[in-house]
Amino acid sequence: MERLSSPSPHPAQTLREAALRDSVLRVGVLGGSFDPPHVGHLILAEEARDQLGLDRVLFAPAGRQPLKQGQPVTAAEDRVRMTELAIADNASFALSRGDVDRPGPHYTVDLIAIIAAQLPPDAELYFLMGFDSLRDLPKWRQPEKLIRIARLVALTRPDIAIDWEALEKALPGVRERIRLLDMPELEIASRDLRERVRTGRSIRYMVTDTVRAYIEEKGLYRK
Repeated sequence: MERLSSPSPHPAQTLREAALRDSVLRVGVLGGSFDPPHVGHLILAEEARDQLGLDRVLFAPAGRQPLKQGQPVTAAEDRVRMTELAIADNASFALSRGDVDRPGPHYTVDLIAIIAAQLPPDAELYFLMGFDSLRDLPKWRQPEKLIRIARLVALTRPDIAIDWEALEKALPGVRERIRLLDMPELEIASRDLRERVRTGRSIRYMVTDTVRAYIEEKGLYRK
């Protein structure tokens, strides 16, 4: 990705360029509200890139998530800009507007299908998700299609148990499509950061300096 002083290339363009260099393109997708994006997101993406040998990790800010209807969400363009700022210094990270630029309802399977259509047919696509999300996967929209398009990469958590037998029964073959990711435990949640800003507490070192400066400049999360 280009520095902030230069326009960012379109993700599809950079992915095609990478495909020309490598025989098999390996791309990870990290979706979320990113309200705001924090260092936990960055560490997860970097660990996935390192452990799975990914060529690129796409950060895909969510449009309007069906499971979060009725909850206040910061304007999409603010979340997109904060995400751009957060990932600007890592050439292996890129922004995807695949979710924010399409009409709702916004389901993960649709986003992954959009991104997969931009990649070479033999590309390997990995969707990064939380362990709690993996547990609830059968409740998602078209989970069978999702695991057919992409491999799932789940961050293990000691406080969450997965009933693998029940998951496999609900989605036959799902275990073969899952990779578990080990990484240092880091308990940072965007909702806690919003509350810290609202009450005047510091979020330094929990977000990048660029994101913190943007929040202060725009007055986000004050009300």
